[in-house]
Amino acid sequence: MDYFKAIGVAAAIGIAIAAFGGALGQGKSVSSAVEGIARNPGASGKITITMVVGLAFIESLVIYALVVVLILFFGNPFKI
Repeated sequence: MDYFKAIGVAAAIGIAIAAFGGALGQGKSVSSAVEGIARNPGASGKITITMVVGLAFIESLVIYALVVVLILFFGNPFKI
């Protein structure tokens, strides 16, 4: 039973760190994009497209962490 508790704690900590890191990365990315658009409004199209692609990559890392957590929960090596 200790195995399941350890998985639960590790999964909770892992997804919390991934979500926190993703949120920080996305916030910094959007902040820089808004600052760039404010400095050069003519480049807003290119900046916006690049920002959206970057946000997708950042979010994919959080989704990968979620997949690892789900594998830990449902990939039980001690099945009876």
